Amino acid sequence: MVLLYRYAQYKGYGTSASGSLAAFVDSASVSDWATQAMSWAVANGIINGKDGGLQPTGNATRAEFATILMRYAKL
Repeated sequence: MVLLYRYAQYKGYGTSASGSLAAFVDSASVSDWATQAMSWAVANGIINGKDGGLQPTGNATRAEFATILMRYAKL
């Protein structure tokens, strides 16, 4: 998410949206340096979580990442 967030900043896209991470059971596991990017991604519907969490230390499948990229492309 940080990569996409910073690329959006670079391209001049709006990055001020901020969603709450509190609804996700593993929100405390999101690193401080990634919190803003994750909040932005949640606010824009780029990520919705999986099994009630964000899984910040997990791996995304190709299908999950393709979905993330498709949602990002619609911004």
